[in-house]
Amino acid sequence: MKAPARNDKIRNIAIIAHVDHGKTTLVDAMFRQSGVFREGQEVAERVMDSMDLERERGITIAAKNCAVHWNGVKINIIDTPGHADFGGEVERAISMADGALLLVDASEGPLPQTRFVLKKALESGLRVIVVINKIDRKDARPQEVLDEILDLFIDLEASDDQLEFPLLYAIGREGTAQKTLEEKGENLQVLFDLILKELPAPAYDPAPPLQNLVYAQGYTAYPPRHPLGKVINGSVKSNDQLLRIAEDGSQPALKVTRLQTYDGIKVCPVDAAEPGDIIVLAGADEVMIGDTICNRESPKALPRIHVDEPTVSMRFAINTSPFAGREGKFVQSSKIRERLTKETLRNVSIQVEEGENRDSFIVKGRGEFQMSILIEQMRREGFELSVGRPEVIYRYKDGVRQEPIEHVYIDCEEQFMGIVTEKLSIRRGRMVNLVNNGRGRVRMEFSAPSRALIGFRDEFLTDTKGTGILNSLFDGYDDYRGDFPTRFTGSIVCDRQGEAVAYAIFNLEPRGRLFVVPGDKVYEGMVVGEHNKDRDIDVNVCKEKKLSNMRAAGKDDNILLTPVRPMTLEEAIHFIRDDELVEITPLTIRLRKIILDGIERHRVKGSELKAQREGA
Repeated sequence: MKAPARNDKIRNIAIIAHVDHGKTTLVDAMFRQSGVFREGQEVAERVMDSMDLERERGITIAAKNCAVHWNGVKINIIDTPGHADFGGEVERAISMADGALLLVDASEGPLPQTRFVLKKALESGLRVIVVINKIDRKDARPQEVLDEILDLFIDLEASDDQLEFPLLYAIGREGTAQKTLEEKGENLQVLFDLILKELPAPAYDPAPPLQNLVYAQGYTAYPPRHPLGKVINGSVKSNDQLLRIAEDGSQPALKVTRLQTYDGIKVCPVDAAEPGDIIVLAGADEVMIGDTICNRESPKALPRIHVDEPTVSMRFAINTSPFAGREGKFVQSSKIRERLTKETLRNVSIQVEEGENRDSFIVKGRGEFQMSILIEQMRREGFELSVGRPEVIYRYKDGVRQEPIEHVYIDCEEQFMGIVTEKLSIRRGRMVNLVNNGRGRVRMEFSAPSRALIGFRDEFLTDTKGTGILNSLFDGYDDYRGDFPTRFTGSIVCDRQGEAVAYAIFNLEPRGRLFVVPGDKVYEGMVVGEHNKDRDIDVNVCKEKKLSNMRAAGKDDNILLTPVRPMTLEEAIHFIRDDELVEITPLTIRLRKIILDGIERHRVKGSELKAQREGA
């Protein structure tokens, strides 16, 4: 068989790292030293984290592309997300790459999300360069981390060639890299040279005409959609007659207004693109992710992109509270449907189905973190909606119900080991490994149902006094492990519409933790607090002190209320039960019951209890 040709003018590399291991900072340094930014140009830090949410949280959410030039070779860099919930982005990024850069913190070592992305890269047969970053940290332990990386490669069944990986040490913040710990790095030249030497150029078959596989979609106001893909075989010119091969095998013609490639962080118009290059086609609105773009004379489809199935679903619906439409710009179900459909076009790991009525939708994804990011994006865009509690997606095999299982990695102080183990055991978690290095901290590994982690992360941080680290990795499906309580407390529910009053809140504080402050507008069915006991109670937070013409000594004391910490979107989603919703507007996050009317809610609850007793 004839060996494929290679385009030595191009390298396509994916950068793999756990959250906060310095990946985006290293890319910044590569930009500066390769001449993307001119001398003295003012540039924001972490330019690849272009979304506001990415800058605020310090994480990469969407896979992005950029390009640098070194010694006449174009290096396309694909910045991959470091969180498993954005696995769809990871799988697309890996599919475009011919090699990978694995970045590992010199202190923390390879963590679970590193494992997830590296597993995808090794399965794709990519050659990997390992870079141990942040060697200037006081607690750096590069030699031990190198041993852990080797163990990880072996554990992931890397090939012999992949195990012989090139190694560099770096300080991404200073923009330096070096071959050994003893020498002092001056710049990233050794990294660029190693990329050109060790990572293969993209392979292609010179015989077939154009085959371009679409991996992602970009969006602007006009033209609205920009398919992004890699030229697998052949080459393309800006005026070529093209068509796309859709999932159903149809071959509609394409009208492309502009052919573009990456130069730095920008896309620039070009007249032609070579095999292996990553291109953007402006104006091809109808193209879907996974389609193959070919010449009209000889169309031939490539295998479509495969991503893992979603494991979590959430119910999205219009806001039906008494305060609906006061703060949001988009409140209609048609606008929510349009926005969710747009998300499925650019994110293959998101699926949307119609709900039980025309005003609700079932959104499926890879984890509740991915869902909360989508909701936060919609909230900032002016949408007003309500969402239910995340639910895992069950499967049935030979009539047996199976559920998604997570491999949970926990790093905490030794004194908290008991409470963490106890709470995960209640949630049907099983300890599979325990490492105590005698330094005061322990590393534990559990196999736990995905539903056990919904809401557990907040409890975990409280139990470990903010010092614990929890990461999880999807570990396939297993038989259903049984029921367990999701929350040991009830809800404090408002019984009328009005404004919260300090006098009423003060007298309700012994009942539990309140979520409202004086002056907040409330309505019947709104959850205003967390009850100490495991049942719900209806209260009047609008109750004022009765005034009379009689005064008594000591009865007019100044009321001092416990400060209320605003609940974040993630905390709200984790807190609610199955009979509750989170009401989300651009300005406010509220909790509410699905059935707002108190009398109707108690009647339904009584009917359910009666049915349970009769069934027993």
